[in-house]
Amino acid sequence: MNLRSVYFLLSLFVIQMANSQLIDKNWVRLAATKDQSFLKSGEAKRIAENVLLFQKNNGGWEKNVAMHKVLSDHDVEKLIQSKNDFTVTTIDNDATTQEMRFLSNVFQFQPDERYRAAFLKGLDYLLKAQYENGGWPQFYPIQSNYSSHITYNDDAMVNVLFLFQELLEKRQHFPIPIPDETLTKIQKSFDKGIDIILKTQYRQNGKLTVWCAQHDEFSLFPAKARSYELPSLSGKESATLVLFLMSLKNPSKEVIRSVESAVNWFKVNKISGHKEVRIEGDKKWVEDQNAIPIWARFSDLETNEPFVSDRNGIRKKSYSEIGFERRNGYAWFTDAPSEVLQKYDAWKKENVKTIPDKNFYTVSKDGTGDFDDIQLAIDNCKSFPEERITIFIKNGIYQEKVKLHQWNTNLKILGESKEKTIIRFDDYFAKMDKGRNSTFFTPTFLVEGNDAILENLTIENSAGEVGQAIALSIVANRVAIVNCNLIGNQDTLFLDDEGKILIKDSYIEGTTDFIFGGATAFFENCEIHSKKNSFVTAPSTPKGSGFGFVFTRCRLTAKEGVNEVYLGRPWRNFAQSVFINSDFGSSVSPKGWDNWNKKDAEKTAFFGEYGNLGKGSDLSSRVSWSKKLSQKEARKFTKQNVLKDNLRKNWYESL
Repeated sequence: MNLRSVYFLLSLFVIQMANSQLIDKNWVRLAATKDQSFLKSGEAKRIAENVLLFQKNNGGWEKNVAMHKVLSDHDVEKLIQSKNDFTVTTIDNDATTQEMRFLSNVFQFQPDERYRAAFLKGLDYLLKAQYENGGWPQFYPIQSNYSSHITYNDDAMVNVLFLFQELLEKRQHFPIPIPDETLTKIQKSFDKGIDIILKTQYRQNGKLTVWCAQHDEFSLFPAKARSYELPSLSGKESATLVLFLMSLKNPSKEVIRSVESAVNWFKVNKISGHKEVRIEGDKKWVEDQNAIPIWARFSDLETNEPFVSDRNGIRKKSYSEIGFERRNGYAWFTDAPSEVLQKYDAWKKENVKTIPDKNFYTVSKDGTGDFDDIQLAIDNCKSFPEERITIFIKNGIYQEKVKLHQWNTNLKILGESKEKTIIRFDDYFAKMDKGRNSTFFTPTFLVEGNDAILENLTIENSAGEVGQAIALSIVANRVAIVNCNLIGNQDTLFLDDEGKILIKDSYIEGTTDFIFGGATAFFENCEIHSKKNSFVTAPSTPKGSGFGFVFTRCRLTAKEGVNEVYLGRPWRNFAQSVFINSDFGSSVSPKGWDNWNKKDAEKTAFFGEYGNLGKGSDLSSRVSWSKKLSQKEARKFTKQNVLKDNLRKNWYESL
């Protein structure tokens, strides 16, 4: 036997095995038929009797059963004996919902109370199977394996929601009358189902993407199923989820945001110019510039790169790296999102209001603003505007990463109140896992646009004491932070070396190096709060800079028990930090400064103090290489000198 014959026979075997796991296509067709002549027939009644036999006593059905097959007396006896076998009842592969639909279609033309009772019993099964959080497991009763996950795989959960949606829309016009109290339960279940879909949509660096085929029922994170079904972003299952969300009447802002985010992901991650073909029974991946777009069944959670896998669960990039059996025995690619993209424009026109360009937008969690998401509001703003644009954020906790892009210049982010307008996220160094520079991927709020103002806000990195975790990062020029709380631990505030930055009337807390970077920054009337014995500033001032960090009329406070706080240490050798006319608590170390084990930095760093008050301000025990400024020397550290800008002089005066 030649190699071609071996491949041909093996391919037949793979296809045969795959088909053996699928329900007979005739039954799938019959289960959904609306053909009145058939539904009135004796044949439909015969199949309905089979459906009743296959229903278990808990109301569910098993999957992959051809209900239309003629049953022998032995088959009937076996089914009667297995009525209490609840290990097989499931919503997978259309099970339960398709049997219920068939019974309701037959009941419309052949009313039989047993059909109605079986349908209602099926409804009871579906309602009981739902988790309190709104998700459905693949099997119910719950089994101790991956089937306990919230199951979007093969549209299992969405099939239930589509059925519930039809019942709620048709109500008394549905072929089988549904009691009002049951409809009330269905409505509650339906709403919870929508809610869990929104909650499980995967955020990639704070940005909504799509879904995994299954999500952990407790953490809601993407979860593994079979050995080759790894946590990932799913093109196939996500498409049906989006179509379901698009089918909702009067969608909420959360639903609209979910749909638009997923559609954007589909647009960005479509695969063009390639297609799957079978050559001598074997799948191949070939170039074809005329091929329709397709999407990967599995895409990496962070990079969106498609991958495949053998049964050993090891991820591979291409078909050539996995075996014949998995290559041909699984659907690794799909065109399902095409339907979403085809319907999207009409859906958007009907459901998404266009917000005109203006100079004042409102963000609110209660739906009363122009946006309920800060980043959406920023992204809607005109690029490089000539007049300042203000985004007013009403009180609330905004759990999101926010970025003012380079083109978002002349923008003011104004909170309703410093204490109650909270922007919070929890990225940190190890979580980002981007190598040695992972710190700079962690900010809750990143400012890249020049001439920005942030006012009346709390910006928090809530990761806890887990290493480097930035709350606010400013990589821009002429930026003002006014009356804000900056909350974090290590590396709370990063100020880059290109900018002139004003921070006034604000509270900044942290543990180690929690104000760091190479910018020229003027801190005025701020409270600087140390949460542990460590270092306040870690400047990396570039050589030749006139100023680094300048603190004037600030207050240095500390958590109870903290008693050895250093004002700063040189992240780079030409570091500059100066404290003038500020109030030092007893937590400040008598030494004042640390050289970070860099003896050479003692000659080049400029760490100075003048006119400070409080128990920690005594200069008598300061390290010898720090500067005790004279009155004349201190005069040059004025706001005007520190923040002057050649392009926009006195830019800070109008704040």
